[in-house]
Amino acid sequence: MQQSIEQLANLGVQKLVPYQAGKPVSELQRELGLTKIVKLASNENPLGPSPKVSAAIKKEIPELSRYPDGNAFDLKAALAKKYTVSEQQITLGNGSNEILELLARAFLNPETEVIFSQHAFAVYPIVTQSVGAIAKVIPAINYGHDLDGMLAAITEKTKLIFIANPNNPTGTYLSEAELSQFLSKVPEHIITVLDEAYFEYVAETDYPNSVPWLKQFPNLVITRTFSKAYGLAGLRVGYSLSSTAMADLLNRVRQPFNNNALALVAAEAALADADYLAETIRLNDAGMVQLKAAFSELDLAWIDSVGNFISVDLAREAASINTALLHKGVIVRPVANYEMPNHLRISIGTEAENAFFIEALKEVLVNV
Repeated sequence: MQQSIEQLANLGVQKLVPYQAGKPVSELQRELGLTKIVKLASNENPLGPSPKVSAAIKKEIPELSRYPDGNAFDLKAALAKKYTVSEQQITLGNGSNEILELLARAFLNPETEVIFSQHAFAVYPIVTQSVGAIAKVIPAINYGHDLDGMLAAITEKTKLIFIANPNNPTGTYLSEAELSQFLSKVPEHIITVLDEAYFEYVAETDYPNSVPWLKQFPNLVITRTFSKAYGLAGLRVGYSLSSTAMADLLNRVRQPFNNNALALVAAEAALADADYLAETIRLNDAGMVQLKAAFSELDLAWIDSVGNFISVDLAREAASINTALLHKGVIVRPVANYEMPNHLRISIGTEAENAFFIEALKEVLVNV
């Protein structure tokens, strides 16, 4: 019997469902012919790139016929200085998502298990299944990680644990005391990945500064990104901090020139722009207050979030509400695929963008 092309793929890949990104503005324009559209779906920075980033990109344009620096010397030096680590502890990715994939490729196989939480980032099950590893999903507690449950799930086959702090799409976080105790109990041969894509937004005093833990836990990998607070989602720059031995292994499977030249200079410029980061956080804090006030007025519950997004509970299936919002020119993120069918995740926008969403939501809740 002739095999289909699908049957030629690895078993894990055969069963994968492609990741569904947030709907682009251009797609909604084509579908509905709308002229005003607000996108609050992908946790992007509503400020756009900083002027310093734009200037760095413009300066680099004449060099685009050359390959980028495959070792990213300047960006690694800047990151090493900021976090007081060595350049040899840094691995760069095409977004922090690629670091997660590098970890899967380097350490996982069909005989290994991966532990992560219910309601956690969708890329964890994707990279796990793509290499045929076994996913162990631990039920969440109040939409957050159950660390005791994760420890109890460890077996002789466990190779890797994913923890998002803050978590996407719930916005919950783990304290320094909780995580420190957890890491001390994880066997040293099991890799713990601390995904901190949104850490710049967190103001809580008990949120951990995880970088010093690298000296204590050589099995720890910290992943971070320039896509969120630094406003470079379109250029895809992420990185990990780890032991030098871990970084060496990840760099063995990292593709050469995985970060383009514009992305490298943009990330370096963004890292040095403290004023832009401060304005980003100020805008996010104000927007969070604005959205919570609206949800309270509408008698809607939400999950307290420390990121640049918030998930609101509509107390009914959210799919029809999402569709109605699209017809009003508002793109938000349905999260039924995270086992949260009654929630929508709203990225924090500018004051005007948030207001546009709030008015549309008020109208939709009455009419749908």
